[in-house]
Amino acid sequence: MAAAHRARRWSFGGLVLVVTAGLVVAVFMSFVGSGASRAGAAAIAAQTWSDEFDGPAGRGPDSAKWTLETGGSGFGNHELQYYTNSTSNAALDGQGHLVLTARKNTDAGLRCWYGQCQYTSARLNTAKTFTQTYGRFEARIKIPRGQGIWPAFWMLGNDLGTVGWPNSGEIDIMENIGREPHMVHGTVHGPGYSGAGGLGASYSLPGGRAFADDFHVFAVDWSPNSIVWSVDGTTYKTLTPAGTNGNKWVFDHPFFLILNVAVGGDWPGSPDASSAFPQTMVVDYVRASGSATAGRPIRGIGGMCVDVAGGSNADRTPIQLHNCTGNAAQQWTIGGDGTVRALGKCLDVAGGSTADGAVVQLYTCNGTNAQKWTYTGARDLTNIGAGKCLDAKGNSSADGTRLQTWACTGGANQKWTVG
Repeated sequence: MAAAHRARRWSFGGLVLVVTAGLVVAVFMSFVGSGASRAGAAAIAAQTWSDEFDGPAGRGPDSAKWTLETGGSGFGNHELQYYTNSTSNAALDGQGHLVLTARKNTDAGLRCWYGQCQYTSARLNTAKTFTQTYGRFEARIKIPRGQGIWPAFWMLGNDLGTVGWPNSGEIDIMENIGREPHMVHGTVHGPGYSGAGGLGASYSLPGGRAFADDFHVFAVDWSPNSIVWSVDGTTYKTLTPAGTNGNKWVFDHPFFLILNVAVGGDWPGSPDASSAFPQTMVVDYVRASGSATAGRPIRGIGGMCVDVAGGSNADRTPIQLHNCTGNAAQQWTIGGDGTVRALGKCLDVAGGSTADGAVVQLYTCNGTNAQKWTYTGARDLTNIGAGKCLDAKGNSSADGTRLQTWACTGGANQKWTVG
């Protein structure tokens, strides 16, 4: 379910200042991903931005990448914290992590909307330093816990200062409220579907486990045709323009990233006697990739396009070659996690087969190696699970030729051009 009691979470005064400042996009081109979370898969897409949070313990976030917001306005939700730019609330731990800490306030002079501030915390954004349209945005995070604690990893449109919220759009990649330790929410907000009417879903860990007990990877894969939410590689919600019930789809322009830990507010409620402080959100990395190849065709033998048969997004829909039409069934988002996606689902080897001739299909993204692909300098598209190449059956370039996996031969029917 969407966050039913959630109101807007932006500060108009604070964010207009940073949004209207100059925007600088840092571009780092790499065809190989890094980190344990990649599960051995090389990234096909360009990594466009990242922060791995390497540095000495006690150092603040990199000011070339992040702006620390300050204030205790309540941020439209009657939140209780005052956001500071102090390293007591946001600092590296010297082990490759950024730690955001919510604390009880000890500064009698610190004023919030309701009087003397009860808590301090941190909120940082990339509005001055990095924005992007489409691609994969992910972070590996260990969230805090407790009643009244509200951690989030999210995005806002860079036109916030001119068109206002919710017309600028908001993409919440991950939100948690402390009274739901096993659950996170992914939501979008736009004109006609904002606040309590936001569109999205929730995801719960199996067995009722708490998200605060370990790190998890929270991601969205965003293309012109869809926004797809996942946790640890498992998709739990796909939203397309048709899902806004006739309201305007505003996810077609650059957005920037935000990390924060709020305390209290209309949705999570206030801390109570069970809430312990300090509480920390530990961030292992934040990465963006895929804009260079988001929503692009993949062409093979005879210049034919990789196509989802019939334009269907049903599980097990075959993948084929087809004359290039430019429609959504041929627009592929190449994720930094090695997935190749169209219509909100993943390019998949049926049954995780390693046999020659295994069917390639569209299937709900599930994080398995049957859905992880490596794009080589030789233009092979190799499935990680099978160690075999995407192959046009029978060396054919005819309309409707089915795609399969096969031992890599270097043949023209196994060569692919992205974009």
